[in-house]
Amino acid sequence: MKHTMKGLLALLLMITAGCSSKSAVAPTDTADTYTPPAAPPAAVVSTPSGYGFDEYQTGPLGDVFYEFDSSELSADAEDQLKQNAAWMGANAAAATLVEGHCDERGTSEYNIALGERRAGNAKEYMVRLGVPAASIETMSYGEEKPFAPGHDESAWSKNRRAHFVLK
Repeated sequence: MKHTMKGLLALLLMITAGCSSKSAVAPTDTADTYTPPAAPPAAVVSTPSGYGFDEYQTGPLGDVFYEFDSSELSADAEDQLKQNAAWMGANAAAATLVEGHCDERGTSEYNIALGERRAGNAKEYMVRLGVPAASIETMSYGEEKPFAPGHDESAWSKNRRAHFVLK
């Protein structure tokens, strides 16, 4: 019985000491020994102007646009994807989501499928340029998240695109 009480008392003292508000480790002065990390290597910078960049684009990767009812890449789209692939190559740790978007014409089901093809074609082109497939995910929003309001060709042409979002 005495051994049990002593063990219980020792256990309670250890628990109480573990909950102490004072630190058992003395603080160290690291102000004199701090060495800032080395600067990262210079990255390829995309300039947010021209094709692929507009008021809806916030990251370093430009969007690609499509013709009505098409998922084929135009020459301008291929040029933009080359710039995106160069940026991804220089920023190997980066990952991106390619969102496929459509205008409001067509059924929801059709536009989801078309958005998938658009995002998939953009991804496939960048993979052929050397970007690891694992760093690019795709998703289709179809007509559900339009970038430009309106019901005319000016708005529709901005909504038919593959939008790049850094993750």
